[in-house]
Amino acid sequence: MTQLENRHCVPCEGTEAPMAPDELQRQLAFIPEWNVVDDSGTPKLVRVFTFKDFRDALDFTVRVGQLAESEGHHPALLTEWGKVTVSWWTHAIGGIHLNDVIMASKTEKLV
Repeated sequence: MTQLENRHCVPCEGTEAPMAPDELQRQLAFIPEWNVVDDSGTPKLVRVFTFKDFRDALDFTVRVGQLAESEGHHPALLTEWGKVTVSWWTHAIGGIHLNDVIMASKTEKLV
């Protein structure tokens, strides 16, 4: 699975289990700039993107938002001067799903 950015999210009903730790580690090899962060017991894929100014950070935020809308899967976005923090996880399962890895890969292509 090397072309994650060409895949699309599948609807998640909340009955799926979060990605198993060994599978998550395997998938992280395809998105090496992303980290798994525990946020109050919920694992999330997180990356901080840096930009030269607020305008560029805001433009990137908008592109990520448009991507999220097109896939029906939405991240947490924190836009600051010169940086944007993007966090992907699947709310319905309280963890990381393949959809999140796909979206992280797609996010990489927006820079």
